[in-house]
Amino acid sequence: MTTQTPQTGSQAVERASALLGVIVESGAPRTFTSLVDELGLAKSTTSRLLSALERARLVHRDRSGAFRPGALFSLHAARPSALHDLSELARPTMEHLSELSGETVVLAVPRGGQVVQIDQVDSRYMLGAVNWVGVDVPAHCTALGKVLYAFDALPRPQGALERRTPHSPVDRAQLDHMLVEVRRRGFAVSLDELELGLAAVAAPVRTVDGVVAAAISVSGPTSRINDFGITALGELLVAELRGLSALLGHRPDPDPRRSRLTGTKEGMR
Repeated sequence: MTTQTPQTGSQAVERASALLGVIVESGAPRTFTSLVDELGLAKSTTSRLLSALERARLVHRDRSGAFRPGALFSLHAARPSALHDLSELARPTMEHLSELSGETVVLAVPRGGQVVQIDQVDSRYMLGAVNWVGVDVPAHCTALGKVLYAFDALPRPQGALERRTPHSPVDRAQLDHMLVEVRRRGFAVSLDELELGLAAVAAPVRTVDGVVAAAISVSGPTSRINDFGITALGELLVAELRGLSALLGHRPDPDPRRSRLTGTKEGMR
């Protein structure tokens, strides 16, 4: 009979962290057996660690006995500090996008049926250096809003759609077609729709279960955005935000085309 070496305090922490990581990043409830199989831990060790995580409200056992992220995650997400944490995580990606494009980069989240712009990296140019944080604009005219509409992070607008310019999408069928294109391409575009001479491209930021929790846009004068290339900018955003989404625990769907079409697992201010 072999004797198992007692685990040290650091080993216990590492194993508990690995266990919690698997549960949080899975995007679906995990059974006890699947956790044992994936991590290769003894059943007794897994049971002990899960009990400790459950007491700390880091995991929760549902009615079927499967394990989900615990109440502390929901409590934290509901606190104002969660937006600050998201901004801190997103900041290096936003700065890199601004460096590559030279344009203004904005982070926005859905709140109470509205698009709330919570952080910004300014353009290197004087023309286009506008502070969008806290500015209330009609979401259907923005690339950020279209991303959040397209991936069901924001309820569709009710009533008449405001016409800010001759290019604003005020026809429901037109807007619906745009949102289909957002899901197909993985990014949204707004050209002269909010203000003449202003353009933007935006893409989604995803969490562990593929849900779109935020969007990031690159915006500037229409002439400069066109010179950079709409498709090139959209593909750059999608690629850069893939890394940010990974920091939030998102695991991409193995079939990105299917994900974009369903609008639930992958991807115009």
